[in-house]
Amino acid sequence: MVILVLNCGSSSIKYQVLDMKSASDYNLLAKGLVERIGLETGILSHRVSGKDKYETEGNIPNHTEGIKKVLDILVDQKQGVLSSLSDINAVGHRVAHGGEFFDSSKLVDKSVIEGIEKLCELAPLHNPANLLGIHAIETLMPSTPQVAVFDTSFHQTMPKHAYMYALPYEYYTKHKIRRYGFHGTSHKFVGKKACDLAGLDFEKSKVITCHLGNGSSITAIKNGQSIDTSMGFTPLEGLIMGTRSGDIDAGIVTFIQEKEGLDSAGINSLLNKKSGFLGVFGTSSDARDIESAAAKGDERAQLVLDILYYRVLKYIGAYTAAMGGVDMIVFTGGIGENDPHIREMVGTHLGYLGLDFDSDANKGVRGKDVILSKPDSVVKMTTVTTNEELVIAQDTMNILNK
Repeated sequence: MVILVLNCGSSSIKYQVLDMKSASDYNLLAKGLVERIGLETGILSHRVSGKDKYETEGNIPNHTEGIKKVLDILVDQKQGVLSSLSDINAVGHRVAHGGEFFDSSKLVDKSVIEGIEKLCELAPLHNPANLLGIHAIETLMPSTPQVAVFDTSFHQTMPKHAYMYALPYEYYTKHKIRRYGFHGTSHKFVGKKACDLAGLDFEKSKVITCHLGNGSSITAIKNGQSIDTSMGFTPLEGLIMGTRSGDIDAGIVTFIQEKEGLDSAGINSLLNKKSGFLGVFGTSSDARDIESAAAKGDERAQLVLDILYYRVLKYIGAYTAAMGGVDMIVFTGGIGENDPHIREMVGTHLGYLGLDFDSDANKGVRGKDVILSKPDSVVKMTTVTTNEELVIAQDTMNILNK
């Protein structure tokens, strides 16, 4: 089954084409990125597996034209991987917010589209872009089935005491203000993958997954279900991130508004785009730049790293308590997969849980699936690569097979 996976942003489209023989047996045929949609010059970067990257520029006024360019290159005589568009059996879409409507991936129909539209007010930057991708495929490939895979659906198993805020209850009933969590496809995928790697049963284990990158979140998974996660009503809650503040005292918001004369848009920009790594360090939100500066003695760079380590440790401790123990701690994401230093800093502080961290196994590991705990360790630690596009393809295949 050939599946096209689309992840549409406000001005970009990420895509992959996978030939799915089964959930675990597949071939990545091609992947790419359409950027600068709606700007004067758009860019399409395309890579066929085993070949060099191909790049072309041109006018890409909207998502329909962007997806048309993707479809055209997939059947191109030189750069293509398909004989015709009819080779595509289905299209799977990443959709940011499923709210309380969607607790699993869904075959796209009128009611699913209406549900995604209603949730645009909860994810105004992402859901409208995701819908553009769905509508573009409806226009360009009207007979091809589509599946929506929601970033929030894995966390719909959280108990009410974990997802409710202590605000007036009518804000939940009127506006659906509650904790939703994000990165769900990644947390589900790496939790299962890490358990398989370490010989644990995902459905009978207590797992803490740390997805660390420019956006970061930690999830407590008990017996295969998410019971808590660090992101909340929006992706702003939780850990310090590239440009997001993470957890702060809500009273700071009104204090800064008054002191700096900011409106709601200004506060939103401050907390989401000017804080986090960038806010504390001052010149970059990239963890690699911060690690390099810290190694040279930059105090503010080191402070960023210390804040990150500390918050990761706090969430791991809290989620261990919430689950009544932990069997496995998993690192993934751009930082989690590629930064041995943070894994070392966290791993060496968890001996009290029964984790015997293996520093030698951790050294130099980047972008690989590796067990980071010693063989007799009571609690296991791993680093595994995430693959959200594969999860979308797997869910799409499963829904079509049903």
